[in-house]
Amino acid sequence: MPKLVIVRHGQSQWNLENRFTGWIDIDLSPKGVEEAKSAGKKLVGYKFDKAFTSALTRAQRTLDIILEEIDQKGIPVEKDKALNERMYGDLQGLNKDETRHKFGAEQVHIWRRSYDIAPPNGESLKDTAARVMPYWNEKIVPELTNGRSILIAAHGNSLRALVMHLENLSKDEILQTEIPTGVPKVYELTGDLKIVETKYL
Repeated sequence: MPKLVIVRHGQSQWNLENRFTGWIDIDLSPKGVEEAKSAGKKLVGYKFDKAFTSALTRAQRTLDIILEEIDQKGIPVEKDKALNERMYGDLQGLNKDETRHKFGAEQVHIWRRSYDIAPPNGESLKDTAARVMPYWNEKIVPELTNGRSILIAAHGNSLRALVMHLENLSKDEILQTEIPTGVPKVYELTGDLKIVETKYL
């Protein structure tokens, strides 16, 4: 029975500074490194055939640290921008409090928490899902249907797009779904990728 484990990267330096990060390539904070190590320790005993991550350093480093902790540095790893965080456009680099002051708290809330309204020059969650899902179907689904166990280290919004699909959540349900940094979520799947069980470690 194939296993899928998803992990949101550990805290980044801009998470710490309360900035919109998006596609800006920011590294992990010291706390983020510890979160990644903690995720790895929780995954000791799990065996993976392949791992997937984004084109961004914070997700790649999280994956590297996890694989080191579980002594599986030798497995194939595929990196692709399809799994990148949501692109926040004109908000990238701005402090979230400053952004609320500049655009108004209500407008910022709409950008952050609506399914299909994007910030200026950025992506909505719907847009993010539109690049994540074809990659999932083309690259990851064949691995799982062949019985391989897969680890994905990515980002809050790219993983939410996946969770929405896997758990058959509505637009409203996914907007209420938070994915914590550095906490592995395990999916036990049937051969046709129906969920048998899911849990955070």
